Amino acid sequence: MTLPPGPRSPTLVQTAAWWRRPLELLDSCARRFGDVFTLRLAGLGNTVVVSRPELIKQIFTGDPEVLRAGQANAILLPIVGPRSVLLLDGPEHIRHRRLLMPPFVGERMAVYADIMARSTVASLGALPVGRPFSLHPAMARITLDVILHAIFGLDDEQALGPFAEQLTELFGHPPSFLLLLPMLRIDAPLSPYRRFLRARAGVDRAIYHLIAERRRAPDLAARHDVLSLLLVARDEAGQPMSDEEVHDELMTIMAAGHETSATTLAWAFERLLADPILLAKAVAEVEAAQAGGPVEAAALARLEYVDAIVKETLRFRPVIPVVGRVLAAPYQLDGYRLPAGTTIWPCIHLVHRRADLYPEPERFRPERWIGARVDPYAWLPFGGGVRRCIGMGFALYELKVIVATVLSRVRLCAASPVPARVVRRTITMFPSDGAQAVLTARLSSAAPSEIPAAVAG
Repeated sequence: MTLPPGPRSPTLVQTAAWWRRPLELLDSCARRFGDVFTLRLAGLGNTVVVSRPELIKQIFTGDPEVLRAGQANAILLPIVGPRSVLLLDGPEHIRHRRLLMPPFVGERMAVYADIMARSTVASLGALPVGRPFSLHPAMARITLDVILHAIFGLDDEQALGPFAEQLTELFGHPPSFLLLLPMLRIDAPLSPYRRFLRARAGVDRAIYHLIAERRRAPDLAARHDVLSLLLVARDEAGQPMSDEEVHDELMTIMAAGHETSATTLAWAFERLLADPILLAKAVAEVEAAQAGGPVEAAALARLEYVDAIVKETLRFRPVIPVVGRVLAAPYQLDGYRLPAGTTIWPCIHLVHRRADLYPEPERFRPERWIGARVDPYAWLPFGGGVRRCIGMGFALYELKVIVATVLSRVRLCAASPVPARVVRRTITMFPSDGAQAVLTARLSSAAPSEIPAAVAG
């Protein structure tokens, strides 16, 4: 058995570098060792990092019984729960994936478009005018509101407020990456992990209450929110998901769709506000779409330049830098015979910065996506293969609707000419200071209640 070359520094040194400055570590190793190299990380062991598209294709299309993604995601157990599709492998993963698909198929996106636009307009109303604010918290309020309405189907303000506070306590202040490591999950008085467990317990109680309440709803079969669709879903044997399975999948959707979408939106506006020419192009496209008056929210997701902005943001600032597989058996990769137990990381960050795929990769250039086809092994912010994120369509749709709605309602400028730095926030790559902006003007337009409702597909 052989491993690709990699840094010779001690495991603890490499692990500390991965925790503190992950992108710098990946870039440095790629310059020294090329497209395939090995890191030694505490808790993971030998970790082979891959950034060549043909090798990523091999991994994504390989035998899932050998390339175990669920095992690679085990660090997320405290957040998503043991029945999450992210942590399952084999037949159980396939079953859960099929049950989860109906809420996220393309024709259902139009049902959620109006919710996304309304949530955006409502949140923009709370922003200060003329003084700096952090983009990330503002975007997080929008994505949380979308979750409350589109995922949970809540429209009762008395129920929304307390549940929103509980979700914000859990996901608004994510636990340190270190606390997700099994050896550091110390449930002791005053410990950070105890605080995390307390916040999670509050959310758990609320979700189980909602599940029980929704199961009794007389209109369950007619509802379009994700919770209701999960409750009516049946597998090939005609069996529904248990309360525990529904709970863990809802936690997965929140973990994957709240923080990551809010962070991507913060990066998108941070990049747009840094380049007045790009910003002007985006505004011009949105204004042209509105030439005949208010435009349907669903139409905003079809704007070509806004679509390009979203794709380029996900290329330039992928929120998660790697996806993982753990080998259940020896595996041949690029001339190396990797032993069972090795972790393989297809590296989103590195493949997105390849100059042979993306000329001038260090420049934010939405134009590169106009008329271009997406290569699933060269653009992989949602992973790939049978493990590609089920919510990819929902996330892309949400990002486009929110970006276009913001551009149609307010004018923003950067609070500082200094670009936001990339910093670690649990497992995500986060803009320093949340990315600062200034709202310079509100635009007269239709009131939130006048945004036309989208027609269900």
